[in-house]
Amino acid sequence: MNKKVLYFALGVAIMGTTSCSKKLGDFQSNYFNTTPTPLETVGQNVPATITGNIPAKFMVKNAKVTATPVLEYSGGATQGTPVVLQGENVRANGQVVSYNNGGTVQIPFNTEYKPEMAESNLYLDFQVDQNGKLYSLPRVKVGDGVIATSTLANASTVQAAIAKDNFERIINEKYTADIRFLINQAIIRNNQITAADYVDLNQQLRDANAAINKEIAGVTIHSYASPDGTLAFNTELAERREKVTEQFMANQLKKDKITEFGELTATFTPEDWEGFQELVSKSNIQDKDLILGVLKMYKDPEQREREIRNLSGVFNELADQILPQLRYSKIMASINVIGKSDQELIEVFNTNPTSLSEDEILYVATLTEDYNRKKEIYAKAGQVYPNSARAMNNLGMAEYELGNYAAAKSAFEKAKRLDPSLKSTDMNLGLLELLDGNYSKANELLGSAAGVPEAADALGVYYLTQGEVAKANTAFGNSKTNNAALAKLLSKDYSAAQSILSAVPNPDATTYYMAALVSARTNNENGVLSNLRKAISMDSSMLQKAQNDLEFAQFNLNSL
Repeated sequence: MNKKVLYFALGVAIMGTTSCSKKLGDFQSNYFNTTPTPLETVGQNVPATITGNIPAKFMVKNAKVTATPVLEYSGGATQGTPVVLQGENVRANGQVVSYNNGGTVQIPFNTEYKPEMAESNLYLDFQVDQNGKLYSLPRVKVGDGVIATSTLANASTVQAAIAKDNFERIINEKYTADIRFLINQAIIRNNQITAADYVDLNQQLRDANAAINKEIAGVTIHSYASPDGTLAFNTELAERREKVTEQFMANQLKKDKITEFGELTATFTPEDWEGFQELVSKSNIQDKDLILGVLKMYKDPEQREREIRNLSGVFNELADQILPQLRYSKIMASINVIGKSDQELIEVFNTNPTSLSEDEILYVATLTEDYNRKKEIYAKAGQVYPNSARAMNNLGMAEYELGNYAAAKSAFEKAKRLDPSLKSTDMNLGLLELLDGNYSKANELLGSAAGVPEAADALGVYYLTQGEVAKANTAFGNSKTNNAALAKLLSKDYSAAQSILSAVPNPDATTYYMAALVSARTNNENGVLSNLRKAISMDSSMLQKAQNDLEFAQFNLNSL
């Protein structure tokens, strides 16, 4: 080997030894960038990815580096999952970085958000293991601050579900009587107006006319002929029966001195084929399937009659059992029973609540916006009707709206024991789990409450806590709440977010704070300041919140 070759080989060997034996240099901040910058919450967590671009001639071949992300904030620090970076000669499962070429590494970070993290710094700490020699390198800052807009999702502002009362102020009652006629006749016989159903109908009309809480909404008459004989004859016969019955009822109302009865109306049907088919279907006539087959095959009434008459073996049975029932006028009286007025119900509740029905007491509670008063009424409903799951659910609803969450839970659990199928209770228990951060249980209970109107908002908040903004928007639908606006804000639909905020029925400090966020993201300084002023006027703590919020970093808030 000549001297030149020898010197070259020795040089390569020395360089290789140097790349392995020299101590690792310090990492620099400009080697790393963090996404997003600044950090931003997704749901209730702070996820980020730190990307390192390690330069050539930096990562010595025998060095194993454990890089640990650490988020420091006032009063504490949160350590992320360590990631191993390694040189080419290290036997481990880390991310390999070439000495000659450098390389790119990924360091994920995720932690549950705490309000103190709004003012924070993200660092990387480095521990090096180089052939068993352990040493630390100076930490590197890779990010600062956390935007926590997604954490504005608030389960406590979701309306707890009410179990509806079934109170109806006006209950419509209908009474009917049939006046039957002999074949081919339109004469009302005495035995028809002394029949039990007509006597009852007439008595109901007289009672309603005399009662102060009832009104006659109308009297209707519909007259029929049986489907035997020609259509022309039956048309004329049914019309005569209509006129006779209408005149009879007009005279009866006049005789009973009933002048307020809505309207007396009368119509007729020449041949009652529908009634014929129904009666045949329910009969024990031996060949009824054959008769029903004829009705299905022929639609023309005269053709039907001819074909049925041709069934000579069964026509006599029809004439005896079925057809006489189709020669009649049906009289129907519609009577409204008018319940107590709101004021009457309140007065009775205050003096003698036990005289009210369960639904009446539950309805009384809806006549006030004062949740303390609602609580009192629902508690009384539970005393008067101790097995009422609805009363217990609604008592829990009132406690929830008053912020008495332990009392609310106790009432909801009692309602659940009384009626395990009550969906509004599932929704409310799910809301409490959501408030406590028990997201899996909340999701289970809210899923059981499908169809409960208030569950949509609760489910929307659940999805926001999970960072599933698209699902949250779907769940909220057309809701006009702060939470629904937040979902639009997080999906960067700022116009829709502002539209919802403008339509919130009772805007609070959070409503205006969110409007300021919309203005900040659309670079509207006047909107930022005016909305923050409104928010601060309603809740003074909003000033410090805004000053610490990186959403407003580019705006001068000194005038607030």
